[in-house]
Amino acid sequence: MGKILGLGCGCLALAILVVGLALGLYLRSTYNGLVEQSLAIDTQWAQVETQYQRRFDLIPNLVEATKGIFEQERAVFGQLADARARYSGAATPSQRAEAATQVESALARLLVVVENYPTLRSQANVTQLMDELAGTENRIAVERQRYNERVQAYNNTVKRFPSNLIAAWFNFEERTYFQAASGAETAPKVQF
Repeated sequence: MGKILGLGCGCLALAILVVGLALGLYLRSTYNGLVEQSLAIDTQWAQVETQYQRRFDLIPNLVEATKGIFEQERAVFGQLADARARYSGAATPSQRAEAATQVESALARLLVVVENYPTLRSQANVTQLMDELAGTENRIAVERQRYNERVQAYNNTVKRFPSNLIAAWFNFEERTYFQAASGAETAPKVQF
């Protein structure tokens, strides 16, 4: 009887060890997954910012190419310069996203102005810059979409049980999606 009781205690200890090992492996796997997803979000945001920088590098060239042709549109140029400055001074991704939306709004007004000047549109350098800007805007949209997809996957992990317990234990918090500013759905109007 003593041998049977000793064998039972050994099996119980082994079962506890196996369960403890399984929980430890799950904890490690979930933690590492959260770290990996968080870093992927940061990397994707860097891609968004790379495209923003490309846009910001093109804007001064477009402004210079168009500036001499119509001086009365100084307000649009000023708005672009102010929006770029706000972006440069932004500290968080949400502040940068808001500033980038302001740049988009001012840039859209500039493009409307350019469209209303057929002689300006026909200049090769303006056309080339506008094409590059359009391509950059498409890249920005794609990178924002990828960013939001990564945020969604991460937020799902942070919210789902039982990984939500591990996320809370290690202070992994939900990340913010990129969202366009209110009013961005309305096309800008330029009056002459």
